[in-house]
Amino acid sequence: MSRVQVQTGDFDLSTEIALLRSQDPRVGAVVSFIGTVRDMNEGERVAEMELEHYAGMTEAAIEAIVERACQRWPLFGARVLHRVGPLKPLDQIVLVACSAAHRGEAFAACEFIIDYLKTEAPFWKKEQTPDGARWVDARATDDAALEKWAAR
Repeated sequence: MSRVQVQTGDFDLSTEIALLRSQDPRVGAVVSFIGTVRDMNEGERVAEMELEHYAGMTEAAIEAIVERACQRWPLFGARVLHRVGPLKPLDQIVLVACSAAHRGEAFAACEFIIDYLKTEAPFWKKEQTPDGARWVDARATDDAALEKWAAR
């Protein structure tokens, strides 16, 4: 199973977690994060968000992030699924899941991956608002989230 997948279709959390565990008796913890499309951003209603990526480059960038997490924590598995294309509010955008012997490593690795994914993976987001389409800029809070990992 590939650790990283970029796709247009939705995903099923139960299926992905079962694959990540895959009868591995060493797994004592599985932690997952699912990001979803919000109906509001920066004070405006969002009817749709479209995500674009550069095929091949995006997967390689995410794989490098996952590899750094695997080098930092003793993970048994990690999985990142990221959707692209047009998405509506409530749609799932991203899944990050990590398995380890203990919850601390799984939680930390999962948070590390999503923090770096938000800033280093090449995705471009365009929102449809009542005032028309707009490109979404990176957030200062996402950059600030990385600072905690450098300190550790």
